[in-house]
Amino acid sequence: MSVPRPRPRRGLAALTVAGVLLAGVACSSTAADSGTVRVGLLVSLSGTYAAVGEDMRRGVQLYLDTHDGKLGGREIDLVVGDEGDGPATAVPAAQKLLERDRVVALTGLVGGATVDKVQTLTTERKVPLLGSNARPAFAPVGGKARDLGYTWHTSYNSDEPGIAIAEYVKAQVGDGTVYAIGPDYQGGWDELRGFTDTFTRLGGRLANPDGKALFTPFPATENFLPYLNRAAESKPKAVYTFYAGAAAVAFVKQYAQSDLRDVPLYAAGFLTEGSVLAAQGPAATGIRNVLNYSPTLGNQANQEFVAAWSAAGHPGQPTTFAMASYDAAAVLDRALSAVDGQVTGEKLNAAIGQVGRVVSPRGDWQFEPTEHRPVQRWYLREVKPDGPVLSNVLLQDLTTLP
Repeated sequence: MSVPRPRPRRGLAALTVAGVLLAGVACSSTAADSGTVRVGLLVSLSGTYAAVGEDMRRGVQLYLDTHDGKLGGREIDLVVGDEGDGPATAVPAAQKLLERDRVVALTGLVGGATVDKVQTLTTERKVPLLGSNARPAFAPVGGKARDLGYTWHTSYNSDEPGIAIAEYVKAQVGDGTVYAIGPDYQGGWDELRGFTDTFTRLGGRLANPDGKALFTPFPATENFLPYLNRAAESKPKAVYTFYAGAAAVAFVKQYAQSDLRDVPLYAAGFLTEGSVLAAQGPAATGIRNVLNYSPTLGNQANQEFVAAWSAAGHPGQPTTFAMASYDAAAVLDRALSAVDGQVTGEKLNAAIGQVGRVVSPRGDWQFEPTEHRPVQRWYLREVKPDGPVLSNVLLQDLTTLP
């Protein structure tokens, strides 16, 4: 088996934080002037989801490092901006990448609310947005479907994890009820709606007193115990949740201390993904969760990806955030190789639409033709010891969402 090894980073592929570009670079200059292709990466480098953003950055850089700093045979200038906690910081950073840095593609984006705002900017400028984390299930505008011509994702719609696990949870609880709880923002609404809508359609009942998921203030909530102990009063047979980043650490630790501690906890896999699992420690043991990736998948692409991740010296095991960002670079690699002459957003976008099947650490996938999201398999995982450390161990396949 050929394992890609990280190579020294080339200057043209080095990460340049968007807010601290060299002052001597004129706003009118472009990467094309030096024979390179300039790609923007917008991720959370600060705020609640900084750990997620860092993993996404590592995923893109790992692909570049194992491909000589090139995509499609072209030198890449990767310009990085800070998304922060959402649109308030993300939109100005995206405008800078598009207007001053004049990137030919934009990738990354941690939050669904960010995607909703930024995709308007990229569509106006005919620059492909290749998101690599959650995105909202775009609602129609004025009764018409949203134009997703320049918007692509290598990750998932935010409602898909809950849809994928709902049938399994229903089978586990039988006639019992499930209490649904999550953060009060776009990502939380989407993640919980996917589960609750599907679960109730299958005949399941929510334990929440009003029959609707409970949403905790975001990002202000640090003490979840009052919410959890109140939920215990409804005597649910299980709890379903979505949290990520620092909130996930607090939620899991406090769940283990709450009156719900003996009630099975099911979740979108971001609850225990990546560095948060190490911070949660034994409190996370036994949580069953759903995600489109597990580092324990046995396919060759994943074995090579995990080996490259380890060889690069990154902590822990690779995450879905890193994997989807690695895949975004792979998509750009194939698309750029199909572009003749000068690279423009329009040419690159057309090439992305012709990429076809992608061989990935998660298993092979391809873009759904109208929604531009992956058609992919979802997996049930459980937090348990894997050697000396806790890991999200693969239990079974769940479903492939069309």
